[in-house]
Amino acid sequence: MKELLKNTEEKMNKTVAVLERDYKSIRAGRANIAVLDRITVDYYGCPTPIQQMAAVSVPEPRVLMIQPWDATTLKEIEKAILTSDIGINPQNDGRVIRLSFPPLTEER
Repeated sequence: MKELLKNTEEKMNKTVAVLERDYKSIRAGRANIAVLDRITVDYYGCPTPIQQMAAVSVPEPRVLMIQPWDATTLKEIEKAILTSDIGINPQNDGRVIRLSFPPLTEER
């Protein structure tokens, strides 16, 4: 009985952890760095999270700015964002990538 309770508790804790991670990526009218958590970039043949390749900041309430430490990875990061399912088009100016989130409406 104790083994069953322990297994059930572990499964429930994992479920809660996944739910918390999903809640962090919900758009609530502000840009949230957590939307990039699931996006990986092919960096020298290895899938690498964006946060390990670049500084990510929120300069304005609805804008994320990604500034890679290695400028040669700009195109790869842009490509990874475009192929992801976040629905935002990146704006690459040659130094940084900006993600502008539209204001929320009832449809979103």
